[in-house]
This record gives sequence, structure tokens and C-alpha cells, in this order.
Amino acid sequence: MTATLSTTHSNKKLALFPSLKGQHVFITGGGTGIGAAMVTAFAEQGAQVAFVDVAQADSAQLATTIAANGYLKPWWRVCDVRDVAALQQAIEAAMKELGDFSTLVNNVARDDRHTLESVTPEYWDERMAVNQRPAFFAIQAIAPSMRRLKGGSVINLGSTGWQTKGGTYPCYAIAKSSVNGLTRGLAESLGADRIRINTVSPGWVMTERQINMWLNAEGEEAIKRNQCLPDKLQPSDIANMVLFLAADDGAMCTAQEFKVDAGWN
Repeated sequence: MTATLSTTHSNKKLALFPSLKGQHVFITGGGTGIGAAMVTAFAEQGAQVAFVDVAQADSAQLATTIAANGYLKPWWRVCDVRDVAALQQAIEAAMKELGDFSTLVNNVARDDRHTLESVTPEYWDERMAVNQRPAFFAIQAIAPSMRRLKGGSVINLGSTGWQTKGGTYPCYAIAKSSVNGLTRGLAESLGADRIRINTVSPGWVMTERQINMWLNAEGEEAIKRNQCLPDKLQPSDIANMVLFLAADDGAMCTAQEFKVDAGWN
């Protein structure tokens, strides 16, 4: 039997992961884009998903659609992850209502464009508060539940953007380059409790935001020139890798970076 992920390439037949059925999964930034694809993919695997996002209308619609399609309705809450206390309280509330979580996906981020000259200390702090800090404190909040379960999987979303030396978002590049440090820096201590931690680094994924804000004729040519595969990356392509790392199939993968970029890097 194969999953029918609505956002994936139509000619692909994808695996079901029995170990994900009934599992509890927490995702940051799950209301739109790549996050929404992951929420949908986990729900279609039979998992109970919880997520936070600032996009209230999109989040509500996503949860309603998933439930209408016959899957477990996601638990969700509006949360600005720049507020660490609010993020950790949301995780605690979800655990209280649903139980312990076996998977955490640190997805939330914004690749807002800016220049070296325009960055103030206040802007720097705000960018790190969105793109860097939430992952650490989400892990801090959820690790005790994984220890109670005697194992789990943390998946941090990185980026290949900084690896291609893109110059239009230095603060974002700095934050995303630190994700591998977070992954490797916690792998040993978490691994003692059979909690694995990995980075998934997407290439240029064709989310609605990317298409509306950044994709132009020059970008189309860059994709053709740099990707080894001709198809545009979709949010579901990232979700598919995350599913594997969350499932028992990825049980011995930890401290690694997995790139999903159609061969750009």
C-alpha cells in the first residue's frame, strides 16, 4: 500500500512507514509551505501531529482539511516563536493534551532579504529569534518526553542557501549555517537516550512564498543551470526525507546532514 500525498510528484509511489502510525509529532512553523507539507505527510502516515504557526487562518484551514480527508485532526496553536516562553508553553500544552512526542521537526524560519549595511543590532536579534533560537529551546522542552519514551527523533531544517554563498540574506545564512552545529553539538548527549538528531537541508523549494516573492526568469535559469535533476523541488520532497528520519527506518541515522536539493550542491 502506498501513501497518496496530495502535494507530491504525481508519478511517484511513496512508502508508508508503519512505525509512524499513532506516533506524536511536533512541528514548528507548520501552517504553511514546507511545514504544512510535513504536517499533511505525517497525518497521512497515521501520526498525531501538533504544530505552531503565526498564520492563524492558514493553520485552521490546514487542520480542517486534514480532518475532512479522514486523518487525525492536528492540534495547533498560534504562537510567535520569538517568544521562547510561549513556544515552550505550547509544547507543554500539547504534551499535556496528547501525550509524549517521539518526533520534533524544527522547521520555522523566514528568509527575508537584507544587506550587510542595513542590519542593526535589533534586526540581528530579531532574525536570530526566528531563524536560530527556537530550535534549541524546542529541543530543550521536548527532550524529557523523548527520554520517557526511551528514544525519539529531532529533525532540524537547515538550508543549502548559505552553502551556495547567496549574498541577499546574511543573517539568515548565519542562522542556518549554525543548524549543523546544533545537530552535531547535541548528538552525543541525546544519543545516550536513543534520541537521534539530524539536519535536513532543502534546496530551492517552490513554496507559494518563494514563487510569489523570489522566482523570476533569472531564477528559472539558475534552477536549470544548477540542479542535476530537471524537476522543481516541492515541499513534499522535503517532507519525504523527514518522514524517513522520523520513522524506525532511520533508527541508526544521527548527527548527519541530508540535502534535498536535486543535486544543486
